[in-house]
Amino acid sequence: MSLELILRNANLPDGRRGFDIAIAGGRIAAVGSNLDAQAGEEIDASGRLVSPPFVDAHFHMDATLSLGLPRLNRSGTLLEGIALWGELKPHLTQETIVERALRYCDLAISQGVMAIRSHVDICDERLLAVEALLEVKRRVQPYLDLQLVAFPQDGYLRWPGAAETLARALDMGVEVVGGIPHFERTMAEGAKSVKLLCEVAAARGLRVDMHCDETDDPLSRHIETLAAETKRLGLEGRVTGSHLTSMHSMDNYYVSKLLPLIAESGVSAVANPLINIGIQGRHDSYPKRRGMTRVPELMDAGVTVAFGHDCVMDPWYSLGSADMLDVAHMGLHVAHMTGRADMTRCFEAVTTAPARILGLENYGLEPGCHADLVMLQARDPIEALRLKPPRLLVLRRGKMVARRDPLIARLDLPGRPASLDLSETAPLEKES
Repeated sequence: MSLELILRNANLPDGRRGFDIAIAGGRIAAVGSNLDAQAGEEIDASGRLVSPPFVDAHFHMDATLSLGLPRLNRSGTLLEGIALWGELKPHLTQETIVERALRYCDLAISQGVMAIRSHVDICDERLLAVEALLEVKRRVQPYLDLQLVAFPQDGYLRWPGAAETLARALDMGVEVVGGIPHFERTMAEGAKSVKLLCEVAAARGLRVDMHCDETDDPLSRHIETLAAETKRLGLEGRVTGSHLTSMHSMDNYYVSKLLPLIAESGVSAVANPLINIGIQGRHDSYPKRRGMTRVPELMDAGVTVAFGHDCVMDPWYSLGSADMLDVAHMGLHVAHMTGRADMTRCFEAVTTAPARILGLENYGLEPGCHADLVMLQARDPIEALRLKPPRLLVLRRGKMVARRDPLIARLDLPGRPASLDLSETAPLEKES
């Protein structure tokens, strides 16, 4: 076999150090220490971390980069954001949605993100955003996997015609069934929407990803219905509950019942730390609730948990940079996951865990996997979370799609080095 590229002396996320990664035909051909092989090109990773690409399991690409249109979200609440999006929708054009989404995909690739699950609003008879993002999906396919969720932003039962537009969106090629049960008019209608939408997914053989219980109300318990419907319809392993923020307000006794139910159903969870802690708790004085679901408890129960970026410069969130390390960095702080094992789980929550949720094939660092790789200016996952360092190389199917120079500070200090590498700021080794 003719090798195209070998990355030498790379550190891997699982703790292996100084390993080589050989690439041929767009796939990983071999991984080992001091591989006895030659390739058309060799790159010395110099002990830096080489990881499979970052994956964003929850995003809204139809709204991204629309900040300030038609106005800013003054209250910072979810409901004002939804109202703002409703004001903007009549003025959208397919061209502007495509342009903004492509700009965001450029940014994502530069940050080493190669797969995104984006919810797309289907509460629009024109299905303008659906058509736009299907076009974006086609155009970015060579370098980014874009998975689309048919999302009834204004409520599957609440918005007249949502059942018809959702079906049309799925017929057009949208792959995942979405929902927002806590936005329906009543709890009963919310539960009914979960049942109906899961039945749609089961009939079509599709995955499900619902905005579920994105509220501070501890009585918003649609995740319970979602887990039960998953079991009833045999959808295990194909269903995700996103946000689940009401769990931060539930009493511990109820949660002790709920966690095993979610785990048994095979439902995955996606928390969105940057947005959840910004939008939730807005009605609190003090103490203020954190606004994020019970991430470590879900993980301990055996639930696959990922972090999503959710929003970047849109009606709900005015910041964001497409950096999944930024998301995980916030997540580990909010969830009190600062132990080393927990921080490793947070790195997995933006790589391997969301890859499983999206059902990505041939993802990883084993021979036979796609040669989709990111080299960071860090030595291990924890250092990557600490520094959020530059992505020095981004490879898609073994081909370079983005690169960045290392971050080096130039110093002029008496008796000190003339430069400082970002990744050379770890604690000194203990003296023998």
